[in-house]
Amino acid sequence: MHVFVTGATGWVGSAVVRDLIDAGHQVTGLARNDEKAARLASSGATVIRATLDDLDVLKKAASDADAVIHTAFNHDFSKFAESAAQDQRAIEALGDALEGSERPLLVTSGLSGLPAGATEADEPNHASLRKSEMAAGILRQRGVRTATVRLAPSVHGVGDYGFIPVVIRLAREKGVSAYIGEGLNQWSGVYRQDAAKVYRLALERGVTELVYHAIADEAVTFRDIADVVGRRLSLPVEPKERQHFGWFANMAEATMAASNARTREILGWTPTGPSLLVDLEQPAYYA
Repeated sequence: MHVFVTGATGWVGSAVVRDLIDAGHQVTGLARNDEKAARLASSGATVIRATLDDLDVLKKAASDADAVIHTAFNHDFSKFAESAAQDQRAIEALGDALEGSERPLLVTSGLSGLPAGATEADEPNHASLRKSEMAAGILRQRGVRTATVRLAPSVHGVGDYGFIPVVIRLAREKGVSAYIGEGLNQWSGVYRQDAAKVYRLALERGVTELVYHAIADEAVTFRDIADVVGRRLSLPVEPKERQHFGWFANMAEATMAASNARTREILGWTPTGPSLLVDLEQPAYYA
């Protein structure tokens, strides 16, 4: 299968590219600068130098592929609404290229705004600024074969630059590994390579579902995360008010925990990587 991957040099996307190539698939990936393009080429993928704003390039690449995986998203939280709009435009362009065919499009979303213990059948949070899942739904109404991969809030592994490093950085800066209230709000987690397999398996099994959950640890309390971080940094672990966390307060207080039962069943997917709390014991996370 020839798969076009956006975000092919990102934390999740690069793992998806590697997994696809290792499984014998041909990959074309999007890279936005020369350094990223060279790194992508070294993995064995064909490189297209462009950005998510180059909609005609996205359409051409999607038209030339057997399937499309969209993992790209600008995670600059200072301009999240702008990034969400860019993401929506890219998904619409990819869908335009695939309309009238049976070639699938997998888009990426998260768990924010979903109820605790959400299943793959739960509707997305329509109030969310990120519209990737809703954009996929609109394309589906036009006959485009789309599905959404919902990622756990922590897609972890050494080199992670997502939310867990923010927790570690805040602990260092403030001198305390903190949580809000009793810290019983829960996050899901998934090892990076395990998440990548969900995308591949969904394509190989024909994209029969509307939603897949790339989730291994279904529910880890924020207090447990803070406990490991505090111990590894030799810092006290204490409750703090929301203002302690600044812009990160909503994330630190949120429950983003969901079930993976349907995805495991339909894909025959069994995560093999370390759990979130075990992974956080690695010294490299704190180097």
